[in-house]
Formats: sequence, structure tokens, C-alpha cells
Amino acid sequence: MTDSMRRRAVLGVVGSALAAGCSGFGGSDSPDDSSATTDAPTESGGTTSPTVTRSLSTARAESVYTEVYRDVSPAIAQVVVGSGGQGTGFVVDDRHLVTNYHVVTPGVSTGSPTGPAAEEVSVRFEDASQRAARVVGRDIFADLAVVRVEDLPDGAAQVSFADRDPVIGQEVVAIGNPYGLAGSVSAGIVSGTDRLIPSPAGVPIPDAIQTDAAVNPGNSGGPLVGLGGDVLGVVNSGGGDNIAFAISAPLARRVVPALVESGTFEHSFVGVSLTEVTPTVARANDLAADRPRGLIVLRTVPGSPAEGVLRGSSQEQVDDVTVPVGGDVVLELGGQPVDTLEAFSAYLALETSPGDTVGVTVLRNGERRTLDVTLTDRPAP
Repeated sequence: MTDSMRRRAVLGVVGSALAAGCSGFGGSDSPDDSSATTDAPTESGGTTSPTVTRSLSTARAESVYTEVYRDVSPAIAQVVVGSGGQGTGFVVDDRHLVTNYHVVTPGVSTGSPTGPAAEEVSVRFEDASQRAARVVGRDIFADLAVVRVEDLPDGAAQVSFADRDPVIGQEVVAIGNPYGLAGSVSAGIVSGTDRLIPSPAGVPIPDAIQTDAAVNPGNSGGPLVGLGGDVLGVVNSGGGDNIAFAISAPLARRVVPALVESGTFEHSFVGVSLTEVTPTVARANDLAADRPRGLIVLRTVPGSPAEGVLRGSSQEQVDDVTVPVGGDVVLELGGQPVDTLEAFSAYLALETSPGDTVGVTVLRNGERRTLDVTLTDRPAP
């Protein structure tokens, strides 16, 4: 089904729901109808004022989500590319909006970076005004892009990226344009942090946020917002029922300024393939199988910083399972423990830059040693 077909289908459902719910939401038979003017008896036999009744109903209807939406929605825009592609963006300064790489590159798909890269897009704001915008920066590895509007509408607001990491269970809202339904809001919680999620480049994006807030096609590029109104992440994708993902604010804070200034961002590159040490891998490598830890090197990329520094593995059969044997086991990166692929990738993305020399602490033949690796810029996919 095409995006336009999905949009028509959703609009049809919305239209049917509105038609079917007229009496329930707007008719005088509704017990919660805030516009009802029938006086209610009081304990003394009098009646309450209709004005008071409406005020109480309005107060009950509003929530913290209402406040967040009012504060943030003036910063949200619909990003339209060509004749059909669309997503969401949000204003971060007096001329720039953040969105996804895949929003401004129609036809791009996970693991397939080919596609026509748009140079200009149309941006539609909350007040329905539209502006032409130029794509000034894009990063396929972080799935982020920046577009520039020369004259923002008077009512447009700005939002900022959070300076603290989210915590699991924290309440959040996603604001965007699912299926072209402008200014939609959904609520949920942070379901997980430090996730690795797919990117258009085929290289996982580290430090991502998982949420159960509803996310659908068209939400891409919009903000995942905390109840204080700060942006915790940039919505990237929905992975299934009650699972969606966002690019974290710490990664966006690194990438976005570079996209504004120069149009690109350089990601650190080691050039190593790793897998986590499981009990089976630990037994095969004479490690403590009851407390396996670390990442074993599968191979190094020819010509990469890791080649000739880190030692790769051979493949052997252990208990009818093929496992890596003999490779270095990475324990720390830059002095920080990296027992998971998520930790390794997040440290590389958030704490290092190309040209840095980083100490990699490994176990080699049962001995602990620290090796220096000088990072380079990640090559194009």
C-alpha cells in the first residue's frame, strides 16, 4: 500500500469515527458534555451556575500533556518532499529545523542508502503557513538532517535538546504528522535506553531511545519530548506494536551543530567486527564461563585503524556450535568498560572523534594489555 493510499485509508477511518461519534461527543445526551447548560441541583436545593459547570469540565479535560502540546506544537512542522514524501521536523533556532535523513531522501530504506536526495523541501507550520526550505546538512549514519528556512512564521517557537539522559519509565510525548494528520500527539513512557537501531547506512545507530508512544509513518523526524518540553530524541521509526525508537539527544547534540555549520558530521571508525562473549565462547577461549564478559574480535577491516593492532578470531565447532576462537577480547575502550555492543558503539559515537588515539584494553592469550588505536572518519556506505 502506498503512502497516499494509507493516508486516504486513515482519513476514511477518522471520518467514519467522527460521523459515528457525533451524538456521543457533541450531542446533549452526553453525560460529559461540557457545553450542557442544564442547571444541577445543590445540597441546599439551589442550582450551580452553568459557567461553573463548564469551567470544571474544561479543567478535567486538560492535562500535563495538554500543556506540553501547547508549548511545543508551535515548533513542529510538516516536511513535504516532492509530490508525496512527508515527515516531521522541529525548529531548533531562528532558521533551522531538524528532521531525519530518510525524510529528505525519498525512497531510502534501512540498509539501502541509495535514493534521490532532495535539495529543497516544503515546510508547513502549525498556523498552516508554508515555507520553502533548503536542505543544508544530512548524516546517513545518524539518520539526521537539517533544513533552513529564511523567514520563520511569527508564531513559530523553538525547542532545545535535553541535557540529561532519559530514564526508563519517564513519561514522554511524540508530536508529529502520522499519515499526514498534522499536529498529532501520542503519549507513552521511555521503555528502554542505549538501544542499537537500524540506519539507512546499514550501520546501527547507538544510544537510541525505545518508547511505547504511538509512532507511525509521518512521525519520522519529529521530537520525542519530556514533560518539561525538552527534546529527548528525534523519532526515527516504529518497530511494531508499542515499540518505537528515537535518536538520542546526546547524539543529536553532537551531529546537528556540525550539519548546520558544514553540512556533514564525521563519525569515528575503528574497523572491527565484534560479538559478545557468551558462556560457550568463554569455554572455547579458556575464559571464565560462569561470568563471561567482554567482546571478542571476529575480524578487522583491511586498511582500518584496527588492522595490525587488534587480533581477529578463527571459527571452530564447540558443542555443535560454530564459535570464534583466539581473537582479542575487548574489555575497555578509553578506560571505560564495554561489555556490550551497545556500550562500545555509544562510547565511540559520543566520546570520541576522528583523529583521537584511544586505548583499547584486551585479553590476549590470557594476558591483559592496552593497545592504542588512532581513529579515522567512517567511510561512506
